[in-house]
Amino acid sequence: MFSYSYSRIISLTFIGVLLSCAAIAQDVRVFFKVVGPDSMGVPYAVVLAVDNADTTQRTGATADSMGKCFLQLKSMHRYTVRTSALGYLSASLPVLVAADNPVYTLAVMPDARNLKDVTVVARRPLMRQEDDKTIVDPTDLATASTSAFDIIEKVPGLFVDQDGNIYISSSTPASVYINGREQKMGRAEVAALLRSLPPNSIERIEIMRLPSTRYDASSSGGVVNVVLKKGIKPGLTGSATTGFNQGVYGNQFAGVVINNDNGKLSTSFNVQASHRNNGERIKTDRAFSGDSLLSQDAYTVYPASSYYGSYMVGYNASKKWDITIDGRASYNQSHNSSSSPAGILVQGAAIPSATYTTDVANNNSAVSITQGLSTKYKPDTSGTEWTTDLSWNYLPGNAAQQYNTAYGSPTAFTVSGDGDVTTRLHTFTAQTDYVKKLPHRATAEVGLKATNVWYSSNTDYTRTVGGTTSPDAQRTNAYSYNEHIYAAYLQGTKKLGSVLVKTGLRFENTNMDGHQTIPADTTFGIKRSDLFPYLYVSRKVMSIGGYELRAFLIARRTITRPAYEYLNPFPRYVDQYLSETGNPSLRPQFTNNYEANVSVDDRPIVAVGYNEMTDMFSQVVYQAAGNSRQTYRTYDNLGRNRELYVRGMAAIPPGRTYFFVIGGQYNHNVYDGLYNGMPLSYMRDSWSFFTYQTLRLAKNTQLVLNGFMRYKGLVQFYELSTFGALNMSLNQQFFDRKLKVTLSVTDMFFTNKNTFAISQGNVTATGLRQNDTRRVGMNIIYNFGVRKREDNNFLKQDSPESVR
Repeated sequence: MFSYSYSRIISLTFIGVLLSCAAIAQDVRVFFKVVGPDSMGVPYAVVLAVDNADTTQRTGATADSMGKCFLQLKSMHRYTVRTSALGYLSASLPVLVAADNPVYTLAVMPDARNLKDVTVVARRPLMRQEDDKTIVDPTDLATASTSAFDIIEKVPGLFVDQDGNIYISSSTPASVYINGREQKMGRAEVAALLRSLPPNSIERIEIMRLPSTRYDASSSGGVVNVVLKKGIKPGLTGSATTGFNQGVYGNQFAGVVINNDNGKLSTSFNVQASHRNNGERIKTDRAFSGDSLLSQDAYTVYPASSYYGSYMVGYNASKKWDITIDGRASYNQSHNSSSSPAGILVQGAAIPSATYTTDVANNNSAVSITQGLSTKYKPDTSGTEWTTDLSWNYLPGNAAQQYNTAYGSPTAFTVSGDGDVTTRLHTFTAQTDYVKKLPHRATAEVGLKATNVWYSSNTDYTRTVGGTTSPDAQRTNAYSYNEHIYAAYLQGTKKLGSVLVKTGLRFENTNMDGHQTIPADTTFGIKRSDLFPYLYVSRKVMSIGGYELRAFLIARRTITRPAYEYLNPFPRYVDQYLSETGNPSLRPQFTNNYEANVSVDDRPIVAVGYNEMTDMFSQVVYQAAGNSRQTYRTYDNLGRNRELYVRGMAAIPPGRTYFFVIGGQYNHNVYDGLYNGMPLSYMRDSWSFFTYQTLRLAKNTQLVLNGFMRYKGLVQFYELSTFGALNMSLNQQFFDRKLKVTLSVTDMFFTNKNTFAISQGNVTATGLRQNDTRRVGMNIIYNFGVRKREDNNFLKQDSPESVR
């Protein structure tokens, strides 16, 4: 009933949005967009149209801050349209005005010859919609951040949980890409990599709730693609950045970026060093043995240092060929320690029946090396292109752990141990894509991709009891894991009147093999092939005051594959009451995603989506058979999940001085299946709200306020209490806007903490989780060289010369 009724609601929404409104447009109004080599709009470019039949008939306009404008042209006349912009070479385009005109794109290239001592000040929106993705310009967010991870946490509408998972719209975490390449590593490794990326190294962030068939099908929660800067600005430019923030513990960082572009060869170099520290408290009370309660209160300190360096060399071999070589390397060290006192309380007793304290110290080191090579071939100026990308990653890691558990009652004794963990991760990805522009406003795309992962892990532990040390068989293990995914896709785009249709099909062949050698020789894996269809429909609904209202419909099928650690059945000891184990019978999770959304002049304002998962798997906590005091964490297929979400965003820009935007999202989740062999029928509603505000106090002074609140959140069946954070920063620019100093306060009211509860099957537990989130800080950014400087705003603030 749920699926049928909500499917009807969504279907009616799609039909109402796409078909019920007639387009309001004049057949002589033609829209243009001027873009640079990075496909970003060139602000305030001049666009001039000359009638070929009578060259004395000319009409022109100045583009807005997004590089957009429109001209009133005569129907069925041929025009030569020229554009010029400060710092760019002029460009022209022949245009035949018809009853139904597309948005014509005028591509311009930087002119390095005439840019000496030129500074162009433009205003870009913080977020804009481009086809099936939302583009985020992170410049303002970077001024109050110490890393790329901090920037992502501040993006309105994105939610980052306390474990580093990033959520877009659904309850499934998003996949993280860097420069269009999926990061095939664990959640902790991805978070560490993002924390090592300098905040001023990011060109833009692309958010795709339902990416096309060009992207991997293993993206049920969407894709967050972090695009790094590539030195596309002409001349020698750069920036130096340093900053800190301080809570109970402190973070510090410093870095330099240098870019050079002479038109033929572009280079970029980036180095940064940072030190981070954080404190986390997790308090848990778990009922077991009928009238007994296990109470644990752990506090962990996470000091870490990272060193990062990257380079990029782009060579424009000819008008048709571009070659780019890029690489990144980072070294991360962490030395976290925790102390966890615990006790077992029996109902009615005055004192605990048993007490103990566990102290753990971890010393970790990891290296991340990435090397990429990409080429682009453009045979003509129609937009046809052939791209090839090769990427290799190597991530060796070493960890040493020491632990000590001291029992105070009923009998005093000590158990200690230590262990060494060595991991090696290699990935190699090869991808080629061909895009062909066809007659009659059609496009065909085809691509191939091979993704290869090789992973090995060796864990060696000893255990000391009563002064006697022996191998710890419960913790010692060794295994290797290989994953090979081969994919091919075909996708087509066609403009049908006022409707743009894009559809495609992706094929993926999956081969996953795991081989455990210690403590027992076991082999298991997955071999399967799947098809993943995709549909994207876009239609202009109307124009209001020169602003275009456009509706979108997207549908896609995706897969979530279990990682090897989810499959490995070897039990991993956590403490005497908790262990972790994999599930070799775990099946892949499939999701059908549907979304309808509306944008106004490339700004997303409302979306309605529906996700239907089959064979849904999640991390679960089960009670061991025959021992109510023992629990274990594992992964299991629970059945079916249906999720409806509604997302809205609104802005109230009363003028150039103040800007205000607020958004919210409602999620409704229904689960049906089995949890630990018992029937599961569970429903949960949750709400998320976010805001972003700017107030220009003076010409070079700006106040920024941003924050979020989450009401009745849900993470893997843990029900969360209401929590959120409010952040504020003050930006002041000096020396002709080359120097920017930012003072910031994050989580001003220390509300980014939550209680949690779980009651599923025979497991009942409650707890508290909080981090060192309330901090004050200062960032300093100095821009040097010849560059185009951009002063951002969330929504477009047009120049007085803009034509509507």
